[in-house]
Amino acid sequence: VLAYSTISQLGYMFLACGLGAFGAAIFHLIMHAFFKALLFLGSGSVIHAMGGEQDIRKMGDLRRHMPTTYWTFVIGGLALAGIFPLAGFFSKDAILWKAWAGGHPVFWGLGVLVAGLTAYYMFRCIFLTFHGAFRYGGAAAPQPHESPAVMTLPLVVLGVLAVIGGWVGIPIIQGADVL
Repeated sequence: VLAYSTISQLGYMFLACGLGAFGAAIFHLIMHAFFKALLFLGSGSVIHAMGGEQDIRKMGDLRRHMPTTYWTFVIGGLALAGIFPLAGFFSKDAILWKAWAGGHPVFWGLGVLVAGLTAYYMFRCIFLTFHGAFRYGGAAAPQPHESPAVMTLPLVVLGVLAVIGGWVGIPIIQGADVL
């Protein structure tokens, strides 16, 4: 899920470049680095807790066993979906604004559609992994547990960056004249 998600975010960056919004493309690249690194490290934490299992259809109810991983993964998912006030909102909004203000409503509409699809598949991933009944059966089922601090501390740092990173791109913080 996360690997395919990267392709859609690269599409946003290419859209920005096609619109001449090179700064917005780079800004999205940096913000994407924060929340996507958070999501990949979070998935590594889940894989660790599941004894190497990577099939999300065999997971479920991990939020009880992995609260730090769960909450940071949710922050990463919200940022990737472009939810205000997280990093992905500001970087995607810069690209969508350039499409709209530049007179390209079709590109703007496609960007909004992709944002909606991103939100859908990310929350499907979150719900399958962390909610519902634990679906890993058999005698060899792992006992889910939170990852050690060597994994959860970077999750928290990346989670903070996914929350505050986008604010550096708004004009009033950059010192630009917004009026």
